[in-house]
Amino acid sequence: MKHLLSIADLSVDEIRSILDLAEEMHDVQSRPVKKLPALRGRTVVNLFFEDSTRTRSSFELAAKWLSADAINVSAKGSSVSKGESMRDTLLTLDAMGVDAIIMRHAGSGAVRQAAGWVRASMVNAGDGMHEHPTQALLDAHAIRRHLARHDLGDISGKRVAITGDLLHSRVVRSNVLLMAKLGASVVLVAPPTLLPPGVETWGVDVTHDFDSVLAEVDVAMMLRVQRERMQGGFFPSEREYIDGYGLTPRRLALLKDGACIAHPGPMNRGLEISSAAADAARSIILDQVSSGVAVRMSVLYHLLAGEDQS
Repeated sequence: MKHLLSIADLSVDEIRSILDLAEEMHDVQSRPVKKLPALRGRTVVNLFFEDSTRTRSSFELAAKWLSADAINVSAKGSSVSKGESMRDTLLTLDAMGVDAIIMRHAGSGAVRQAAGWVRASMVNAGDGMHEHPTQALLDAHAIRRHLARHDLGDISGKRVAITGDLLHSRVVRSNVLLMAKLGASVVLVAPPTLLPPGVETWGVDVTHDFDSVLAEVDVAMMLRVQRERMQGGFFPSEREYIDGYGLTPRRLALLKDGACIAHPGPMNRGLEISSAAADAARSIILDQVSSGVAVRMSVLYHLLAGEDQS
């Protein structure tokens, strides 16, 4: 495994290996000294052309807890702001001998393109509205832990509803690919204006009726309404969006026993998800945050541990 660019590039065995090791890495978070020597001497660079809190900080923690040197590079404070091209920035970092570059970029496909320019391992931390593979992996990890805690079996055979602003989401594409590989079925829920083009070819169910799926799903995953990416009216008003697609207290009561609530964050409380749902006992939202560090530790280990990284 040289790069992590897309869930589509991973075999089922590779996915299970990452998730299984993440389970072991999860234990590190509860230790008084959160350090493993596995990546001592390695250097990991976080190169973010877009703002991020959860993803960048969790990758930084993951690298440091594996004893790698972690460096954060923000485009706003780098030579990119002076006109340097993305390619030259990457070649400069690569010439310094770094081992892995974690990259987020507004352009779909930018990280895959970058992987062809550098010797270092590349990890896609979100490219445009395309993919966010480590987010899907950490979502699966948090769901697996929830199922195990409640003796509900494995992800295979489970039903996952992904609801919200699917048009502007990179999380939804990675999750659809991952859940299919793990044997879960997915139903996408959104107003017609917030469905991605070509969604009918994704091999998933699609509905505009949120209420109709709530009683059957094992996971209700809510996605943020990305107002910063919206120009024009994608829905009449916030009130109407909440009525149709918000996980309100009324809808919370419709979920079956054992079903969990997920959200990759950041959340718009009171819009796509109510505080009652976000803070409910069945919510795994904070588990997703802690799973993020464990999964990214596992990804970095798979990429950088040992001599053979091919």
